Amino acid sequence: MRHVIVMTASSSVGLLAIFAVDLLSLLWVSRLGDPKLTAAVGFATQVLFFSVSINIGLSIAIGALVSRALGAGDRAAARRLAASGLVHVFLIAAAASSAAWLLRREILALFGASDTTLDVAAAYLAITLPATVLLGLGMALGSILRAAGYARRAMYVTLAGAIVTAILDPLFIFGLSLGVTGAAIVTVISRFVIVAVGLNGAVRKHDLVAKPNFEVARLDLAPMMAIAVPAVLTNLATPVANAYTMRIFAHFGEAAVAAFAIVDRLNPMAFGVLFALSGSVGPIMGQNLGAKLIARVRQVLTDCFVFAAIYVLVVAVFLHLAAPFIVALFHAQGETAGLITFVCAYGGVLWFFLGAIFVANAAFNNLGFPVVSTLFNWGRATLGTLPFVSIGAARFGPEGGYIGLIAGSALFGILAVIAAYMLTGRLTKRPKVL
Repeated sequence: MRHVIVMTASSSVGLLAIFAVDLLSLLWVSRLGDPKLTAAVGFATQVLFFSVSINIGLSIAIGALVSRALGAGDRAAARRLAASGLVHVFLIAAAASSAAWLLRREILALFGASDTTLDVAAAYLAITLPATVLLGLGMALGSILRAAGYARRAMYVTLAGAIVTAILDPLFIFGLSLGVTGAAIVTVISRFVIVAVGLNGAVRKHDLVAKPNFEVARLDLAPMMAIAVPAVLTNLATPVANAYTMRIFAHFGEAAVAAFAIVDRLNPMAFGVLFALSGSVGPIMGQNLGAKLIARVRQVLTDCFVFAAIYVLVVAVFLHLAAPFIVALFHAQGETAGLITFVCAYGGVLWFFLGAIFVANAAFNNLGFPVVSTLFNWGRATLGTLPFVSIGAARFGPEGGYIGLIAGSALFGILAVIAAYMLTGRLTKRPKVL
């Protein structure tokens, strides 16, 4: 439990820094006083989430491979895999962001954006989409540092980007009167900072990355993709579910979309520790799996579920009490304010089950069962989202749609916990590295 808490706490600061960048940008944009601009950034965020989800899946694969090599005592292999992984991240992230850049208006229209909101969101994406390549590299470098146990150094990577954003956002948005364009420019600047700090930690300070070699990277592609493809597919499920929910909410007007955009930025900040938990537990499980200490793997799983449940309970109470302050902070009014208050009251229930899914997926990805993780995430994103949200929204409006999200997540969260213990039980009976 101590290892889980230490790794999660340090990783949380860095990951929350990424979410803080997005939250700060939306906060300043919301203070421009135009719900259409807030909605536009919300739509753009959903498109960016697809690229970010790909980067998360790739960083999971790098962390798993590097941690296994280090756990087995092969530092040279770990350095080689780290270098190859960075090459893979660069090429894949560049391809994904390029495709999204070319089709950004069509994608936004599919999500439900129109008129001025569509134009502003497309302009925002034109600037920020290419920078997702930099974010991918920064996240990969942080994952390499965590895999080697340098949690604090990994924290500095994304924390630096958040600090730059906090300083520059008000200057560019208001001081230079650039509005949403200013927020986009600052996002790009923060991505450059993230990569610079990541390279300094992983390469210069700790020498965890060998010199990149494209031929070696080609040979390392198969083990990388064996983990990365299921992990990416798993992570893409969430933006798909969010995009569908955003489209449903778009039918209720821009006030509802603005509320969804604010909640979508607020929730990761409130419950981002769960993301950090799922990312941090991977290297812990990977090292113990590499050392063939299967009993510890199962104990880590239990500790993570307990930690997640306690954390969600505490944050849920805090959000419920802080709802009026949050509404005032974002200058929300009318329907937007009502929806934010509603989510602050009931969002904790949703994240209780999402936390269970995150922990179970971390176990699946790092213990040799990545396909199971993919099935659970896509099950929640489709069977656990589409019918529940559609029926709930049709009968009870946006609030009903959100309750539908909770119901679907509860179903798959419970099943994921059961499956995680069943699979680790199989490892206990057959203690071998998969």
